[in-house]
Amino acid sequence: MRMRPTLSWTPADDWPPGTTDVGPVADALRAGGVLVLSGAGISTESGIPDYRGEGGSLSRHTPMTYQDFLAGAQARRRYWARSHLGRRTFGRARPNAGHRAVAAFARHGLLAGVITQNVDGLHQAAGSEDVVELHGSLGRVVCLSCGALSARRELARRLEAANPGFDPVASGINPDGDADLTDAQVGDFQVLPCTVCGGVLKPDVVFFGEAVPPQRVEHCRALVREAASLLVLGSSLTVMSGLRFVRQAAQAGKPVLVVNRDPTRGDRHALTRVALPLGAALTAVAGRLDLPFDGRSAA
Repeated sequence: MRMRPTLSWTPADDWPPGTTDVGPVADALRAGGVLVLSGAGISTESGIPDYRGEGGSLSRHTPMTYQDFLAGAQARRRYWARSHLGRRTFGRARPNAGHRAVAAFARHGLLAGVITQNVDGLHQAAGSEDVVELHGSLGRVVCLSCGALSARRELARRLEAANPGFDPVASGINPDGDADLTDAQVGDFQVLPCTVCGGVLKPDVVFFGEAVPPQRVEHCRALVREAASLLVLGSSLTVMSGLRFVRQAAQAGKPVLVVNRDPTRGDRHALTRVALPLGAALTAVAGRLDLPFDGRSAA
């Protein structure tokens, strides 16, 4: 039986409350040198659900773990069928006001960098450059045997040809690009090997139960060391992959600011948590800074 990963936490009764005052966030950006750490919550306004917010996918969906993926061909068949279908939704997603605000902050020289826990590529689509993809990208595929990297769109074309007529109706789409399908809907979906060596293909993302590459972690730690402050956008910070950078910043005496509607595991380390939707909050911040940008909702 697949076990649900331990991915939740419960804030104590005395957990710091949120606020609707975006002033401290505007002040930090005005001073410059802000490092952004974003999570799934920044992409919900683009139609991509998060894991733990209201209606989050963890209430109905157990993500694929690295151990499950390696365990056998049937698990990989289930993953690739669901991911192939879910990719169509991801492909239609467009950057929202939150992504565009972050790009505007960068263009005006206010940021020290952007680290994202998301795998959807929407920061880059909004115009942000040099984004560190902490958990990888669904836009790439890696071979577990030879290490060859290839574009996801190339594999998508091959999968379409190998599975003509595959077009089930999913009951939901998850933040990792995985569509909710029954085993009957997955059927005999054909999984394809690496074109270089015939090995097993995996999306170039960090699955639950898999470690973030050490060199990537150290790069992010260096960005925290060089930053004046850390701004967390749309992450519950439940898992250590993001929380460790909040702890590092706090231990170094750097201000930590959080924009997230729900409490986060990092709130005790934060100067403030703005409990507003990301698009509205960052649009208000941009207004305070007199920074023009397209704040319309994603199409």
